[in-house]
Amino acid sequence: MSSNSSFFGDLLTTIADRGRALLDRSGRTTGATRAATLVDRCEELLTGRGEASGVALAAEILSRYGQMKTGDRIAFFEALLETFGPDADRLSKAIAAYTANPTEAAVSELHGASEPRRQELFRRLNMAPGATADLVHMREHLMDALSRRRDLGPVDRDFGHLFSSWFNRGFLVLRRIDWATPANVLEKIIRYEAVHAIRDWNDLRARVDSPDRHCYAFFHPALVDEPLIFVEVALTRETPGAIAPILDQSRDPIAPGTATTAVFYSISNCQRGLAGVSFGHFLIKQVVEEISREIPSLTTFVTLSPVPGFRKWLEGERRSESSIAVTAADRQLLELLDTPEWVEQEAVRAELTPLMNALAAHYFLMAKTAKGRPVDPVARFHLGNGARLERLNPMGDLSEKGIDQALGLMVNYRYVLSDIEKNHEAFAGKGEVVASSAVKKLLRGEAAARSLVPIP
Repeated sequence: MSSNSSFFGDLLTTIADRGRALLDRSGRTTGATRAATLVDRCEELLTGRGEASGVALAAEILSRYGQMKTGDRIAFFEALLETFGPDADRLSKAIAAYTANPTEAAVSELHGASEPRRQELFRRLNMAPGATADLVHMREHLMDALSRRRDLGPVDRDFGHLFSSWFNRGFLVLRRIDWATPANVLEKIIRYEAVHAIRDWNDLRARVDSPDRHCYAFFHPALVDEPLIFVEVALTRETPGAIAPILDQSRDPIAPGTATTAVFYSISNCQRGLAGVSFGHFLIKQVVEEISREIPSLTTFVTLSPVPGFRKWLEGERRSESSIAVTAADRQLLELLDTPEWVEQEAVRAELTPLMNALAAHYFLMAKTAKGRPVDPVARFHLGNGARLERLNPMGDLSEKGIDQALGLMVNYRYVLSDIEKNHEAFAGKGEVVASSAVKKLLRGEAAARSLVPIP
């Protein structure tokens, strides 16, 4: 894949070089042109120049954008919003034509006229060498600005629309990451790991070079040696309830052929500019297929997942006098959490575990967003992929991050291949949280009664 990408990259660079020569010979590099704004150059790119000069111009625009500071970038995004939207005159004529005579040709023209001009601009910019990575980074800058400039949302949606096509499953390549993987890719695995930080090269080697540890990543031909998303897998003989034994570098590896369970214990998205483009469900399903062929003894596929929103939710419930999740007796026991010593005291952890189980069950089965979905983002991801909420693991992650985010709580989601489609439909269509009976039994009182009422 890298050699093919290198060939096409070199070819585009050659075309861009010839295009710059054409621009020079045509007299386009006058002082006036050099003083033209980036928006003017974008207008030139949209006028339909020859391929070579168009590639060169696209490369120039991206190069100039790359030198901009934050204020200039926001001004550029404002221009993308205000100047490169749909052609109003063309759209008005298309609407009138369709209203008068709704033919297929009129529908096609209406569709074309309604597309913002910036989408075609992005396509033409993508002709430049390395442009796809530049555009992904451009969207990262836009995402940074969105917290203060929500009005730029339409530009972000256009990026997302195009990236969904450019990065669809048909273009993705699954690669096994092991100790023979090029060092520049391994360095990125260390950098992009977002769930359980990789401390050093020895830690990385324990995760990718042990016989009972696998790592897989999706790549795209336009982003050479840049993983899009990767998953780390532990091969075990049972479903784990804690992360420390999984990450223990001093453990004794097991022979892969004796494993019955594949544990997806870390999934990390690598390119923030591709937010909203779904890779995870394809990755998990393909890895299940790949690893099942390699190790036929595997019969169980589960995650060991973090619960990033649990502590914040519980703190809100403790403050709320009208909480139906936390009782007065609970509040008294939960005061143990207000001192850091509780993490180190096994007896305190044991005392808290039954209550944490009950509260976690409420969190996953009853707490909802305004759209009626689970409040936990990891739950939405796995349930949306067709997994089942299998088991709750209080005290599963006693690391500083695990305590800070979830008071140590971890969960297992289980992927049963024959049930994935059914579970996905239940969640997508009715908002149903498909959970094991063991998890449902942990609900208490009114919440338990409500959980038995069928979802309309």
